Amino acid sequence: MSFHSHGGRPRPEGPPPFPAHPHGGHPRPEGPFPKRGFKYIILQYLKDQPSHGYEIIRALEDRFQGLYVPSAGTIYPGLQMLERDGLVTAVEREGKKVYSITPEGTRYLEEHAELGKAIDERLNAWASPDYADARRRAMREFGRIADVVRWEIRRIDAAKLERVRDVLARAHQEIEDILGD
Repeated sequence: MSFHSHGGRPRPEGPPPFPAHPHGGHPRPEGPFPKRGFKYIILQYLKDQPSHGYEIIRALEDRFQGLYVPSAGTIYPGLQMLERDGLVTAVEREGKKVYSITPEGTRYLEEHAELGKAIDERLNAWASPDYADARRRAMREFGRIADVVRWEIRRIDAAKLERVRDVLARAHQEIEDILGD
C-alpha cells in the first residue's frame, strides 16, 4: 500500500483510477458518462422536448442530483456541434435558440442504444439516489463557498486572502479526516 499525500490514507499500488487533478489533491474522476456520452445525453433529453441551453443545464443538474452541473461553456458548444452534424436544429424563439432533435439525431440514439445502457449504468453507480438530499445540500454549500471565493478573491487584501486560505485548508483537512473514517 502507498499513502495519499493529502491525508495519509492507504491506497492500492499502481496507477490511480482517475487522472490526477491538475492542481494536486484528489484525482479527477471521468465524470458521470463515458466517451461520447454527453452528446448522447443531450440528444436523449431533446428527444422528449425541444429546449434552450439553460433548460438543458437545469435538467441535467436535476438528473445528476446536483453532483454535476454542466456549464454554458460545455452545453452551447456541444449543441453547436450537434447542429453542425445535423443531429439537432435550432430556431430563435423569444430571443433564445431552442434546439430540437432531427430524424438523424433520433437515428443516432437508436444506433447507439448500447451507449445509452452504459450511461444509465454509470449514472446509477455514480449518482445513487441514496442520501440524494444530503448530497444536494452539501454540494449547495460547496457552491456557495466557491461563489464567494470566486467573486471576492480579486477584491481582498493579502492578509484577508491568507485567512481565507487558512480556513479552506482547515476545511479540506477536516473533510479528509471525515472521509478517512
